Amino acid sequence: MANRTGFMGGVYAVSEWISRLTLGNLLWALFNLPVGLLLLSLLNLQSSELVFYILGPLAVITPFVFFPATTALFAKAREWVRKDEKELVEKSYFRYYKENYVNSMVGGAVFVVLWGVLSADVYYFSTRNTLLMNAFLIMGILLFVWTMNFFSVMVHYELSLRKILKQSFLITIGSPLLFLTIVISSAIILYISLYIFPLLLPVVTGSLIAFLSFSAFYRLHLQIVNKS
Repeated sequence: MANRTGFMGGVYAVSEWISRLTLGNLLWALFNLPVGLLLLSLLNLQSSELVFYILGPLAVITPFVFFPATTALFAKAREWVRKDEKELVEKSYFRYYKENYVNSMVGGAVFVVLWGVLSADVYYFSTRNTLLMNAFLIMGILLFVWTMNFFSVMVHYELSLRKILKQSFLITIGSPLLFLTIVISSAIILYISLYIFPLLLPVVTGSLIAFLSFSAFYRLHLQIVNKS
């Protein structure tokens, strides 16, 4: 009987986590529907000359759509990691979305500019200087981790936007283990979602990346607290 109870308890815990991650991801995907549609249009373009007609609107709406939605998802991930979830996923997700909208939108505008400049550099040097292109690609990895840490710092600390950007950058360059954890876990999840099981993208990809990224960040936070 004890074994059955343990087995059923394990099944229940797994199913609870699956439903939690799935619902969070579906909400995130729903809020990001305009961004997703533009990305699909970008992938299905027949002419490369039309790319800039998609990139312009995409860059404009991303701070207003993607960043607030992803901040809310990271706020949910914080609850899951700390095991302090008290409300329904959809109810607290909406609340986090509204609470952090302004800071995440303005911060998103900063990151969109950075990503835009970096993408332009990679595109320009791709046919002119391979060494510089690879250097900018490495900078892209750094910028990706900084973006992930930006979400984690925003939902965990009550700071001004300027301090959130600064703190998340210092954490990005100051913790090699956190850096590698975010890069490797995100790369594996994205590879599986894009090339093996594409249906995972709207179901669990975003919430799983948010959960693992915040988990790594929170471990670093606890280490710092315990040392102080």
